This record gives sequence, structure tokens and C-alpha cells, in this order.
Amino acid sequence: MNPADLPRECVLATPPTADALLAAVRTIAQGPLRQQVEAIDRQGHYPKAILQELAAAGAMSAHLDAPHGSGDFFLAIQAMAEAAKVCGATGFMMWCQAVCGLYLQQSGNPALTGDVLTRHVAGLGMGGTALSNPMKSYAEIESLLLKATKVEGGYRVSGTLPWISNLQTDHYCGAIAAIPESGTELMFLLRCDAPGMELVECPTFSAMEGTGTYALRLKDYFVGPDDIMADPAKPKIAHIRAAFVMLQCGIAVGIIQGAIESMWAVEPQLGHVNQYLEDRPDTLQAELNALVARVQTMAKTPFDTSTEFFIDVLDARAHGAELCLRATQSALMHQGARGYLMSSDVQRRVREAHFVAIVTPAIKHLRKEIARLSAEEMPA
Repeated sequence: MNPADLPRECVLATPPTADALLAAVRTIAQGPLRQQVEAIDRQGHYPKAILQELAAAGAMSAHLDAPHGSGDFFLAIQAMAEAAKVCGATGFMMWCQAVCGLYLQQSGNPALTGDVLTRHVAGLGMGGTALSNPMKSYAEIESLLLKATKVEGGYRVSGTLPWISNLQTDHYCGAIAAIPESGTELMFLLRCDAPGMELVECPTFSAMEGTGTYALRLKDYFVGPDDIMADPAKPKIAHIRAAFVMLQCGIAVGIIQGAIESMWAVEPQLGHVNQYLEDRPDTLQAELNALVARVQTMAKTPFDTSTEFFIDVLDARAHGAELCLRATQSALMHQGARGYLMSSDVQRRVREAHFVAIVTPAIKHLRKEIARLSAEEMPA
């Protein structure tokens, strides 16, 4: 059933149990998603209907507080991994939708926590996150690209952002702009169909083509009180930053698990020679299981604002990206020539792993932040 056809009362239904939610995601992933994965990867097909099915199943809202979810961050990560095992691009878009819902709920703005959030959770409204540039700005990697000016009734925002995902003309995303006159930042809901906002096509990517990724060009875009998520933004970012990064682990976990399963798939035929390769499936599985257990523990306190906790989250995210690279590369070696075909799931996962390694926060960004924060934690 299309979520748009759901009666209003179903939108606020009790969130499904963990087992029911994961079973529903698995059915979608192994069915319609698997059938469309090549079109998503090779043809740039944006799987809106599948994302709406996943939303209706509760897959992108498990981490939210009641009544929209159960506050279970680990369940949200597990759901993301189930989809990413089949299609990394879809796992990534689930993360975009999930963190956008987090922004809406954590905004505390009744105009955003009411009908906007309710529709978002049901998949009737969809969105992403334009916080790549702000996260790099807070890490002193680059400057904020959006600038906001105070005007009567709100702000006017101008600037350009590259590579923002899970967008279409009727979607939205969370964004942050610098307010030069006050030296603070504004976090707001950026609507793709509003005046002063333009979606610009991006060049062709080596993977993740079907992720609805665009550059955003803003000129005198108006932000009123109903769309403000945080003013100033930094205290809100400090509260949600660990959750933002932690949720991404679901993408890596799914791609790694898919890579491991593809190794086992050729073991009966090629095990006699694959035994001489490094990073065998059993050793990779043990390392992945340890990482998942670590993330599960951290997911119990997603809003811990301590520096020590954030360093742990960054380290787990970096470990996931590095293991993703190793596992997909090893899967290609295990499968041999059949894994080198452009139509191969193995070949696609290699490219997806590269994305996990460079998407904000990239491995180099993560290592820089860990070093910086660790230095601050050390006694004088």
C-alpha cells in the first residue's frame, strides 16, 4: 500500500516491535529493493516508493521519541543495515530521512514537531540533511557557505551548497547558515519548493547515483519562525552530533555484511584457493560482530554530550568505514572475475564502500576530529 493512501489515524499508530520492524524491512529489501538496485546504481533511479514503504514500516523513525518511535537508536541502525546489505544507496537515504526526523523532533518548535514531523515519519514528507558543510566548519576544515541576514519576521539566506542528498522538488532538509552580524548560526528547515531555492544537477558519480543528490543555490531565501530549528545552532548541534554520526554506522554495517555473504557464496567452488587470501569471511564477521556490539552499547546513550563519548562514536564510525573498504575489497578478491563484472553486487559494493569512506564525516575528517578532541581531553 502506498503511504499516501493511509488514513490519518494510521500515521500515529503504535510503533511496531523490533522483530516486526526488521522483518518488514527485510521483506522490502529482499523483494522490491533487490529488483531495483541496478536501476538505482546504474541509471540514477530514485526509489521514492520504496523509501515510503520503509517509512511506513517505521524503519526511519525507530530512534525517535514516542509517539513517533520507540527511542531505539540501535533498532534504527539495524533497519538501515538490512537495506544497505542489498543497496548501499538506499541505506544512505534512510540515514538522510532518519536524521532529518531527528532535527524536526529535537527542534522543539511546535510548527515542526506537529504535522510536519507526523507526515515525515509516515513518509508523506521526505527530506535530507545539509549539514556536511557545517560539520566541516565546526571541525575547522572549511567555512560556512550559507549566510543569513536578520530581516523583519525572520532571516534571508543566500549561498550555495554542493551534494545534498535525498531531495526532490517537494522535499526539504535541515540546514545551517552563519549569521555574520551576531557571530552565531541559524539552523532551519530548508524547503526545496520555496522561492529563492534552486536544485542544481550534480555531475555523474561513480556510485550512489540514485540518491536524489543536488547542489542547492539559495538567493534571499526567507526563513520564518515556523521553520527555525535552532537559533543559535551550536547548542543543538552539540546535543545531537553523536547521534548524527552514530546512525551512519548502519550504512557501513549493511555493506560489510553483504560483502561477507558474497564471500561465503563462492566458498564451495573457490574455497580451496580463497583460503590463501587475507581478510577471510569468518575473521571479518568476528570483527564486524565486535563493532556492532560496540555500537549497540553506545546507542543506549545517543545524546551523551561528553567529549569522551563523542570520540568513541567517531572512532566506531571510522572503524566501520575502514572495515567497509577491507571487506568489499576482499569480497572482490574472493569472487574473482565474476565480481569484476559491472553488474556484480560485489563490484557495486566496492564503489559504495568508497562513498562510506568519503561522505561527511570522511575518514580523514574523523581522524582529524579524534586527534583534536583527544588533545583537548589530555591534562595540561
